[in-house]
Amino acid sequence: MSRVLVVGAGLTGGACAALLRGAALGRVVVWDKARGAGGRMSTSRGAGDAACTADLGAQYITLEAERAQPHRSFYEELLSHGILQQLTARIEGMVVKKGSCNYVAPQGISSVVKYYLKQSAGADVFYEQHVTRISLRDGKWEVSRKTGPPELFDIVILTMPVPQILHLQGDIVNIINESQKQQLESVSYSSRYALGLFYEAGTRIDVPWAAQYITDNPCIRFISIDNKKRNIESPEIGSSVVVHTTVTFGSKYLDSDLTEVQQLILSHLERILPSLPKPSSIKCQKWRYSQVTKAVPNSLGQMILHIQPLLVCGGDGFTRSNFDGCIDSAVSLAEAVKSHLQQLQSQLLNLV
Repeated sequence: MSRVLVVGAGLTGGACAALLRGAALGRVVVWDKARGAGGRMSTSRGAGDAACTADLGAQYITLEAERAQPHRSFYEELLSHGILQQLTARIEGMVVKKGSCNYVAPQGISSVVKYYLKQSAGADVFYEQHVTRISLRDGKWEVSRKTGPPELFDIVILTMPVPQILHLQGDIVNIINESQKQQLESVSYSSRYALGLFYEAGTRIDVPWAAQYITDNPCIRFISIDNKKRNIESPEIGSSVVVHTTVTFGSKYLDSDLTEVQQLILSHLERILPSLPKPSSIKCQKWRYSQVTKAVPNSLGQMILHIQPLLVCGGDGFTRSNFDGCIDSAVSLAEAVKSHLQQLQSQLLNLV
């Protein structure tokens, strides 16, 4: 039985772990450097009220007409379990493509990833595990992290942003061949900031919409009354507001002091919504790798870096930055692992 490590507890990693259930594996292990699941499908909680939440990453999931058939089962499963609901709230300035449908996650967008991790048939999920080095040791992968001793795995699946894969140390540096390195280095991402404003129960945010795209501000691109967008309006739960910056602003202030950036965003927000109440807590989130602007060319959703032992990488950097792109990559990664295991099994049978 093979021991498998999935690096990254975002949508691709979570869905891949779920798709691997039933394969001829030992226990699947998931490591993520963050404190919780979700990756860029991140849901944060207010400092004073855990029931007050806000999606600081992805805001909603769009099923486009051309993806309806191949991914229908994924959407139907999430809808049947109440993880997703149809987006019915008013979103000003949203471009709706013909035949597309939008969904929100009532329990927060990270609940989608948590659902898949739960479906992974008991994968061991560990947070605050920052992988730093991958090296070959006696036919296995020795994976090192910032805290804790190195561990050995038969198969390693990397789902973090491509630049983070290229920053890994150890034998992986020489294992990635020149052609693969050029393809990986060609991947690019936009950067942006997200601000979450959390309010005490009973505080009213008096605007006629649930979310709005902003077109005439150099800093702010999107504002959401997040609980309203997710159809969660209760006097017992505090409201939350999410602000996403423009890509230009994110790039300009990418390495600036977070406190200064937060104050800049708040000053622009005050001009747009001068009557907005004072929040009880604020969280400023920097997304260095927000959305893929250029993916690995001609990719099949994953890239095999080493065959025996198997080392494979995937994620939206190999497809596109949306739900369907991550699911495409997760399916491709799971198929690559299952095919590898079948070949190993065939080789063992031939030896008998």
